[in-house]
Amino acid sequence: RRHAPRPARQQQRDQAAVAAASMALPELLAGVPAPGLVLGALAALLLAVRIATVLLSRRPAPRITVSLTEAEANDVIDAPVHEVMALQDPSRPGMLQCFDPSTMQRLGEVPDMTPEDVDAAIARARAAQPAWAKTSFAERRRVLRTMLDWVSTHQKELCRVASRDSGKTKVDAIFGEVLTTCEKLRCVIANGEQWLAPEYRPAGPLMMHKNAYVEYRPLGVIATIAPFNYVVHNFWNHVISGLFAGNAVVVKVSEWTSWSADFNLRAVRAALAATGHDPELVQLVTGLVASGKALVDGDVDKVVFTGSPEVGRHVMAGASKHLTPVILELGGKDPFIVCEDASPAAVMPMAMRGVFQNAGQNCCGVERVYAYASVYDEFVDLAERNVRALVQGNPLGAQRVDVGAMIMPRQLEIIQELVDDAVAKGARLLVGGKRNAALAPGIFYEPTLLVDVDHTMRIANEEVFGPVMTVVRVPGDSDEECLRMVNSTAYGLGSAVFSNNDARATRLAERIRCGMSTVNDFGVNYLVQALPFGGVKASGFDRFGGPEGLRGLCLQKSVVVDKSSFMRTTIPAPLQYPITSKGGDFAEAMVGLFYSPDLSGRARSLWTLATA
Repeated sequence: RRHAPRPARQQQRDQAAVAAASMALPELLAGVPAPGLVLGALAALLLAVRIATVLLSRRPAPRITVSLTEAEANDVIDAPVHEVMALQDPSRPGMLQCFDPSTMQRLGEVPDMTPEDVDAAIARARAAQPAWAKTSFAERRRVLRTMLDWVSTHQKELCRVASRDSGKTKVDAIFGEVLTTCEKLRCVIANGEQWLAPEYRPAGPLMMHKNAYVEYRPLGVIATIAPFNYVVHNFWNHVISGLFAGNAVVVKVSEWTSWSADFNLRAVRAALAATGHDPELVQLVTGLVASGKALVDGDVDKVVFTGSPEVGRHVMAGASKHLTPVILELGGKDPFIVCEDASPAAVMPMAMRGVFQNAGQNCCGVERVYAYASVYDEFVDLAERNVRALVQGNPLGAQRVDVGAMIMPRQLEIIQELVDDAVAKGARLLVGGKRNAALAPGIFYEPTLLVDVDHTMRIANEEVFGPVMTVVRVPGDSDEECLRMVNSTAYGLGSAVFSNNDARATRLAERIRCGMSTVNDFGVNYLVQALPFGGVKASGFDRFGGPEGLRGLCLQKSVVVDKSSFMRTTIPAPLQYPITSKGGDFAEAMVGLFYSPDLSGRARSLWTLATA
């Protein structure tokens, strides 16, 4: 067993914690009335014993070391700058080129994996999974604690890698990559075993002699297809859940952000190896469409896809050939509602974070602001001052920046088409509205404020996925008109409602057809990892996160067993094959005994059964 020097120190700290808890007992019990003193002392003693048992019996998590390349270890690197992000280089067949979208420096290359390569990766995961499926939850928690220790103590490296591969700022990387991954790990460590424990169900009067429960068994191999917007968290997210549920995991990363994948893979595999498990449990797939198609079409037991509705349809169609179940987390057009009794100044920080975090490249980011007429002008004035003050630039440069780069070059064109359409139809462009030429060849779109938007414009209905605040006026401060507009799009992922009247805001949130809502807050659903994450309509279906997500990566098996070996099911003689002439009456009487609406009917049924 590989243990770092830390375990002895950890045990000393645990013993000290138990000693401190024991010393605190007299103080805790001071002032308790005499009749309750004995019971209180007993309860406190049992609690201390429980704490001691947990702390002293827990195997410590080893510490791991992940070596860094030059680009992973330094903010400034010496690498060639390109004018165009060309993923394929004719001189390098079979490889994908990787770039920093902020500087357009070439970072390296990864394999453009063939279907045969993908099948081999799946086979390696499949071979490693049976032994892992037999591990205890305690051992799986130990692996996750090893991961959590490493992630929480290597924030700078993780943020640098995320910024370099996806152009996000350090603050955005902390919030969107590190914090979310730490909370996911903590939540599964704390609750995963409880969520996957056998769940007993009422057996009902017919089967009163039985115990009925649902058990959650590993599925086998989980395929995850991750998007480009959060390169660290989207890699780790389903690896954490998949491993804890007893599965192997094959991760396909986006072709636009493949450079960081090896760093994430090395860390995950180091945690597995340090705890004595097969690193081949987690496999990496890189490449273009063919590799993703091969993964969906391969020998996997479930596919988790995060991306656009268009690609999601292809994933679902591909998985249907083998009836492979899928989880689809697709696009969003999340509304941010500011009622007339809300303070624009109070909600503005939330709106700015919701729109401009990660340069607007968020599944559940704020895509539409609905400001009620009474506060519309005040909100727009505040928004204009705030958006104009934003600083954009290279997140790994010397200057502090608020907004980083876009990731995919084509997204610049998509945003421009949407903004131009809105302006042509009467929207007012107050800030931004074009590519940031001063930062070329970096892929930057200026922080943009677009107001007086209505639902005849494409930008009110189609996903922007960029740094554009779109503001819609709610006429007459009408809740009904607001809800009509909010629910009119094809999407239904998340929503946020702000009002000084909590009950009113909650009622509005309840009527928004979407998978997630927050009241007087934004985006905190995802920081409550005990909640499921997902949407409806074009935003996809099924869920990850919470007990629903963890159980969704399991074979959910219904089991019925006898409560006692002295009470087993027997088939009454009138119902045994070949059926006797009394079989029909006997069967009717059974139904009457248990379900007749009155006592006389049940009594007649009981008599029929007794005399059959």
